[in-house]
Amino acid sequence: MSTNSSREEETAPASGQLTRRTVIAGFVGTASVLALAACAPNAAGGSSLASGVPEIRKIVPPRLDTAYLGEKVLCYRPMRKGAPNMSVDVVGNQLIAHNYGHGGSGWTLAPGTARYVVDLAEATEQGKAVSKTDPVYVVGAGVIGLFTAYELVQRGYTNVTVVADKFEKLTSHNAGGLLAPVSMDNAPEIQKIIDQIGIDAYKFYARVAAGDEPNFPGGAKIVPSYFDTREDSGLEPYVGQVMKPAKDVVLDFGNGTTRAMVAYDDGIFMDTAVMMHALRAYLDAHVTFEQRKVVDFAELPGALVFDSAGLGSGALNGDGDVVSVQGHLIMLKDQVPEDLQSMILVYFSEGTTQAGQKVKRSFYIFPKHLPGTGVNDVGVVGGTFVEGGTSETPNEQEFDTLIAGAKSFYGI
Repeated sequence: MSTNSSREEETAPASGQLTRRTVIAGFVGTASVLALAACAPNAAGGSSLASGVPEIRKIVPPRLDTAYLGEKVLCYRPMRKGAPNMSVDVVGNQLIAHNYGHGGSGWTLAPGTARYVVDLAEATEQGKAVSKTDPVYVVGAGVIGLFTAYELVQRGYTNVTVVADKFEKLTSHNAGGLLAPVSMDNAPEIQKIIDQIGIDAYKFYARVAAGDEPNFPGGAKIVPSYFDTREDSGLEPYVGQVMKPAKDVVLDFGNGTTRAMVAYDDGIFMDTAVMMHALRAYLDAHVTFEQRKVVDFAELPGALVFDSAGLGSGALNGDGDVVSVQGHLIMLKDQVPEDLQSMILVYFSEGTTQAGQKVKRSFYIFPKHLPGTGVNDVGVVGGTFVEGGTSETPNEQEFDTLIAGAKSFYGI
């Protein structure tokens, strides 16, 4: 089995315990442990069916036999306990603008959090003293770092350098792509800020999906998104702001298995590898990329530095609240693309990995397509949340558990 290990260059909020609202549960240990309640297609009025007879939607399950499974991927989400660090510090003669710790919500929040932190920096006296032609550095080349550089360019900064020890095959490239706040455990006082940042990001991706962002010819689209409950989605703060209310539906898989779920028909899928490519293509003409590992911000000859190094930000700042959250996902191949134009995310039970680490298991499927692959190589299935998981503890048995959980969900 070949695995591709990668560390993400952007960070995410982490927590000592990932709650159901945050990272929430995950892959069930085995298919037999799965506990997902099915319902009859003509069921009405059950606890998960808010009112009346729900709409029945026919969903064709993906092909999940071994011949249809592609690359198995390990990735490491950078999480910060309590909340992401979105703040500014003056260190010596430098203004350091921190933007890390977004966990599994890096893509969900990236455009909005970049704007938020650049606003913070520009509002300080030190930030006001930096001209648009002065050297500005962004540390980290994951989605948070690249969107920070993009935001700076949009504001007219002409001397931006992105510094990172790695630019390809990051967690940002491997991420699934559902716009929904997961893998976070935010303190109540910051939750409203996080919600607004997510709403701002939704607006950006909606413009990309509509073809209204000329620098992004693709990479985002509107597709139905299905969850067990409204609470599980984390999207309720977006309803009435940028999204329509969820609907109670029944998914019929055509094999005798049905699931009562809620549907957000204006969910957004970000094709992460495609969008990372578009970001890099745009920035290549506007910023400088420098490949090296930064161990001290003082190495950088600039008065303004944006810290988006993800897991690396923990070491750079001596921040013990930054932890790695391991994820397992599998790319699909030889599928029927039109059957996969929706997203599903459900949470299963907690368990223990072969390395003795706590794992929260989920099942998700998104219509991800990697650049350069066949037109029918569509779909990604995930995924796990193993707090403290590292390349030294790959927990590769989770890949088999993942597929068992997916098959059980569909009744295969």
